[in-house]
Amino acid sequence: MSDVISPEIAQVLPGLFWERVRRSPGAVAYRFFDQPSNRWLDLTWAQMAEQVSQWQQALRSTSLQKGDRVAVMANNSPQWLIFEQAALALGLVVVPLFANDRADNVAYVLADSKSRLLLIEGLEQWGELASVAADLDDDMLIWSMNDCDEPRICYVKKLLRESAEAAELCVDDPDALATIVYTSGTTGRPKGVMLSHHNVLWNAYAGLSAVEVFPDDIFLSFLPLSHALERSIGYYLPMMAGAQVAYARSVLHLAEDLQTIRPTVLISVPRIYERTFAKIQEQLNSPLKKRLFNLAVEVGWLRFLHQQGRAEWHLKLLLWPLLERLVAEKIMAKLGGRLRIAICGGAPMPVDVGKTFIGLGLNLLQGFGMTELSPVAAVNVTENNDPASVGPALPDVEVRIGANDELQVRSPGVMQGYWNNEQVFAETVDADGWLHTGDKARLEGGRIYITGRIKDILVLANGEKVSPADVEMAISAQPIFEQVMVVGDNRPCLVVLVVLNKDAPASSYSNDKLLTMIADCLRGFPGYAKIKSILIVEESWTIENDMLTPTLKLKRKNILRRYAKEIDSTYARRK
Repeated sequence: MSDVISPEIAQVLPGLFWERVRRSPGAVAYRFFDQPSNRWLDLTWAQMAEQVSQWQQALRSTSLQKGDRVAVMANNSPQWLIFEQAALALGLVVVPLFANDRADNVAYVLADSKSRLLLIEGLEQWGELASVAADLDDDMLIWSMNDCDEPRICYVKKLLRESAEAAELCVDDPDALATIVYTSGTTGRPKGVMLSHHNVLWNAYAGLSAVEVFPDDIFLSFLPLSHALERSIGYYLPMMAGAQVAYARSVLHLAEDLQTIRPTVLISVPRIYERTFAKIQEQLNSPLKKRLFNLAVEVGWLRFLHQQGRAEWHLKLLLWPLLERLVAEKIMAKLGGRLRIAICGGAPMPVDVGKTFIGLGLNLLQGFGMTELSPVAAVNVTENNDPASVGPALPDVEVRIGANDELQVRSPGVMQGYWNNEQVFAETVDADGWLHTGDKARLEGGRIYITGRIKDILVLANGEKVSPADVEMAISAQPIFEQVMVVGDNRPCLVVLVVLNKDAPASSYSNDKLLTMIADCLRGFPGYAKIKSILIVEESWTIENDMLTPTLKLKRKNILRRYAKEIDSTYARRK
């Protein structure tokens, strides 16, 4: 049975939390892995409420005032939510930080937002910030979730009283600023996206209109809570529906946690499915296994199209019960065996990857959004799903195609502005409220199809235009390529930089063989989009070396700068 709390009832984000506590006090709200006891533990909504009251009393004892910014830099856990709910109820503005972000980025966000309190996990994290400690405001409070023997840091547990006063709800304006979410910043400094209580509540509620979620659903949360998709759809949406959330230990433990938790709903980015797809391909180590797998995907895809009403019944569908038992069920079991919905967003998913998982029986629904849209604007629905698209717009969302085929969006989720950056806000959201996404798209059959990025187009020396993302996505389908970046702006041809998969026998792959594999991947592309040379990079691109954003997007300018000499030499050899 559905038990959805509407934005009208909640009014504000902490209003949603306390209404859920009132309705479901004894229900399990969150599961988490407790390191000291080495086991999974549960927290009910009533237990969460007790802890929120304790943290709110601790925050009340400080000099913080309504509207002050407070930052949280921690991995996903119930404490993350407890801190946010306590802060929001007092009218404070929460600034989420990626737990593994670079120290200089953290220092910038704290200074730009003028945050007056920073919550971290413990000593290890503080060690990562040591290089910028002198740049932090001396008056900023620093709290730690774990005991931390540092004079500047306060261990939160020492501030919490067992019998806390009743919680207060000091905010009642849905349009009040709730959070400032700093975008990843693939170019330049991150921008602070200002979102109201209503922005986030509306987005979660609109999501529920597209995908039904019930109180007996279990989400497995592993995307960072500082990621707008996880915050709205993996945190507030299940709270709105009364569903349970389990926090994965880490991405490294994800495969094991899927088996333990056996979630019914999963929120993810394409990279997770791409890696799983690559591992499956590696395990197809015999011609028979490959043929059987490919047949299962082919028949499963025919079955999907027939169920969608887009294809006639086919004789091959008689094979599905056998193929499901031999292939599909075994792969779905690795995802826990109970996945009812898998939402994917944050970046485009390779069509072949989407087709594979859908063909194997996964209800994979791709969507589109931006932090500036709170964040979801469109998502496929189970009954009308085209993985090549990002689905139809959510209710109350208007979309149109502007100049240069740019997708423009107007909705209740459009941000209030960029913190300390009115000029860029005016360039992004026009006077009529249309947000200019920077994505090229087309509208067809009521769906949105993203076709590229306006600013990411490479213009070759002969004037031909190439979308690097499309080429990179096609090449990444080969498991040997862990990371891929195409270059060629103002150059005579395309060259690709690749980081090879460490688990693959790279020594057995010559440059010529790799180029042949890439050529096969790009068979359907025009001649000018072919790769002429390959540059193998030994060092992986990571957040730590500033080649990736915290959401795992390529920082193209940084990579180009780092390998400028090698790229120039590669082109010089072609003359």
